[in-house]
Amino acid sequence: MNNAQTPDAGYSIDLGNAASKNAYNWSKKTFATRAGLPGEPARDLDGGFSNEIRFGQERLGISSDGIGTKIELGERLDKYDTLGYDLVAMTADDLIAAGFVPTNLSNIIDVNTLDYDVVDEMMRGLHDACQFSKIAITGGEIAELGNRIGGFPGARMNFNWCSTAIGVLHPSLDKPLSGATAQAGDAVVALRSPSFRSNGYSLARKTLQRLFGDNWHTAPYDGTDADQYATWGEALLAPSLIYAPALTAVLDAGLPLRGAAHITGGGVADNFKRVLKNGLGAVLDNLFAPLPAMQRLCEIGGISPETAYLYWNMGNGMLLVTAPEAAEALVQQLAQSGYQAQLAGYLTAEAGVTLRVAAGELKYE
Repeated sequence: MNNAQTPDAGYSIDLGNAASKNAYNWSKKTFATRAGLPGEPARDLDGGFSNEIRFGQERLGISSDGIGTKIELGERLDKYDTLGYDLVAMTADDLIAAGFVPTNLSNIIDVNTLDYDVVDEMMRGLHDACQFSKIAITGGEIAELGNRIGGFPGARMNFNWCSTAIGVLHPSLDKPLSGATAQAGDAVVALRSPSFRSNGYSLARKTLQRLFGDNWHTAPYDGTDADQYATWGEALLAPSLIYAPALTAVLDAGLPLRGAAHITGGGVADNFKRVLKNGLGAVLDNLFAPLPAMQRLCEIGGISPETAYLYWNMGNGMLLVTAPEAAEALVQQLAQSGYQAQLAGYLTAEAGVTLRVAAGELKYE
């Protein structure tokens, strides 16, 4: 399919991938500065969102990310106590996808003009998310940047919020998870996402703005789960589910994981391709159904399935690769941890990702 810029999204995934690859190439040129020294990075983990750094026998992972434009939902609804779950999910789940159990987090809040109460709400939510994930917050900064920071007019505070998390390689693993040991015929297990997580909001916001105008966040929500949300703003602000505790329990149980993909910006196929090494591909014919809010946005906004699956997780927050004989045990272990999971497909010897969903068959090279 054509992955060119979608006009309604306002950004290009292809350009973003190219810029990220270029930035990583510059970063990789610095790895030699720590060769043989504490903090030496791994050189064979290209394609992921976290990397390994070595301190003697200790192998740590490090990952950085932010909430992105989901912050505007908090500003529009004047509700900030769930955004911490999004912040933790974006870094902690990148770490656990590579086999690193998250342990510590540092964060930075850039604001236009400081509001004590807003920061208190934000940090209370971050505290709750870190307690859930068994992470200690061990660093941070608040920077007042005036008109360098913008956002929703009239909000008590405009801000950007990013974090860096570190974790330790799970003791059951000899090396980080990367997909390198996967093979054709392996099973793919999907973990359900109950929200948009923290990605695809540019497309969602532009669509709702076009349909409902400047105050789109107050427009009545009419998805099939309208009993949960009164407005579109509430539906989109739903917090991210953090998967790190569930995958840690999977590794604690000794179940075989051969790769894990955190479904963030770039949707299902683009993220899953990061763990498809050695020319492998995949057929995903039993994914979780798109969330009602996603289905409704596609209907009223004229968004094609190809575009939706390219920009949103479509109800699938993480994809795990395991041995076929271990798939059912993996699903059961995740259920014991309180997460919805199901067998979603299998790996193939032919490259490319095929999604067989209710909207039809979608192919991504």
